[in-house]
Amino acid sequence: MPARPPIVTAAFPPNLAAAASGISHMVFQTMSNTNATLERHALLGDDLALAIWRRQTDEEETFYIQPGHHTLSYYMGGGYRTERDDLPGRFGAPGRLCALPDWHESRWWVRDNLRFLHIYFLPEHFTRRAVIELDREPRQLTLADSTYFENPRIAQLCQALIGMSWDGPDARLRANELTHETLSHLLRGQALLRRDEKPRGGLAPAVRRRLAEFIDAHLEQDLSLGLLARVACMSEFHLARMFHLSFGAPPSAWVAARRLERARHLLKSTGLPLQQVASACGYADSSHFSHRFRAGAGVAPSQYRRLILA
Repeated sequence: MPARPPIVTAAFPPNLAAAASGISHMVFQTMSNTNATLERHALLGDDLALAIWRRQTDEEETFYIQPGHHTLSYYMGGGYRTERDDLPGRFGAPGRLCALPDWHESRWWVRDNLRFLHIYFLPEHFTRRAVIELDREPRQLTLADSTYFENPRIAQLCQALIGMSWDGPDARLRANELTHETLSHLLRGQALLRRDEKPRGGLAPAVRRRLAEFIDAHLEQDLSLGLLARVACMSEFHLARMFHLSFGAPPSAWVAARRLERARHLLKSTGLPLQQVASACGYADSSHFSHRFRAGAGVAPSQYRRLILA
């Protein structure tokens, strides 16, 4: 096996060096200990982060060891001689994608000049979509470990992210929305059914669907644990435990997330006054709605509508 090249410190432009320290994702930190140059980066809220890297090297070895978060990598240029140690003979190229799940381990031989976009996100961003988009329990799925795959729509979204500004709250909000759309397509194309262990406990699929549909149909109401327990035909104590297993979140957190998602949809697709949006999503009043929405989306509802429709 070739000798491992020395590790050198990443080259951060002066205007990025201080800000880059705020990104705690392990793959980002690994890149920071190579000869890579960080061109731009952004923290988008929701524990999402973006970074564009440039590397120029004859040969350098890079390890990723159970990073604890997912990474989507999009090759912008080069990579023709870069390969993964356990997949010899498969090389990168512009437009190709790599999905690096939180649990994976890999070693890469980086050669050539290359530029790439990284999207860093948590497993929860990926699996919590499973209930709504794939009718699966979150604990049943994970991100597949995929090297150099192609997906025209994901590539298009990555190009859009690369081409837009990430500076300022307005730009970061637009990038946040686009990143969430990218992850939805990634879920549909690169979801992997867990086979390491059979899930135990949880709700029957029919009960899970009934609860999900009931919640979405009654978001304007006071959705108490007692009401949901009656819908599921079980005790409140039992429902609370089983709900968390099957939805990946306690009932209160799931309902809050669905209300926020409904509010986003209404603000984007209708001209309803804010008070009516608040009522349709189960918020007590416009002030409470504004507070909750700002906490979840990072901006006030009126600003969100203006930015998204701009």
